[in-house]
Amino acid sequence: MSKEKLIVALDVNNRAEAMSLVKELAGVTDFFKVGMELFYSEGVGIVREIAAAGAKVFLDLKLHDIPNTVGRAARVLVRSGASIINVHAAGGGAMMRAAGDSAREEAAKLGLPAPAVVAVTVLTSIDSNAFTREMGYTGAIEDRVRTWALLARESGLDGVVCSPREIKMVRKACGPDFKIITPGIRPAGSDLNDQRRVMTPGEAIKAGASQIVIGRPVTGAPDRCAAAAAILAELSGA
Repeated sequence: MSKEKLIVALDVNNRAEAMSLVKELAGVTDFFKVGMELFYSEGVGIVREIAAAGAKVFLDLKLHDIPNTVGRAARVLVRSGASIINVHAAGGGAMMRAAGDSAREEAAKLGLPAPAVVAVTVLTSIDSNAFTREMGYTGAIEDRVRTWALLARESGLDGVVCSPREIKMVRKACGPDFKIITPGIRPAGSDLNDQRRVMTPGEAIKAGASQIVIGRPVTGAPDRCAAAAAILAELSGA
């Protein structure tokens, strides 16, 4: 089982902590997620430093704006060396298409590998009550995820980010080559924290996830390397 199946979320807000985690886990996994907190604190330099250390970066900024703005932002993010960047599917097909096209064009222009561009669907912190009462959507969460996943594929994106509960449905709708990145992963016995629609690592891979994202169960563990290694062992048996 490839180490790239596991993406460890660097949910910290400074370079020192982030690079300490990258170095500590380097022998176990080599894929890390940089989210808003770390990126807004340290800027694009942290992505470049992680990449220079030999690791890969999922840059999780959930771009959501008019197509021109998102396309231009995608071009800038390509230069960071991130292996995956994302947008929010709620921005629509034209916006997603602008992100994917711009990222590929910029990578070709610079002679760099094109990052995978994926679309976030419904956040894993959202339950059915929030989805309907607070956000005003009708129907089930699963239906919205399926609609956005199909739109992402039609818009030329490489995949989506969805909760574990939608993996099988997205895989069936979008095919075997569509990337499915899954947060909301909690090893058996872990605290749910602010996640709602969750699965264990092995369940997610069996359901058809391409990669899983795990933060606190690894980064908050007394022995982080052991925690990551245990997750990878579970994935190998899935």
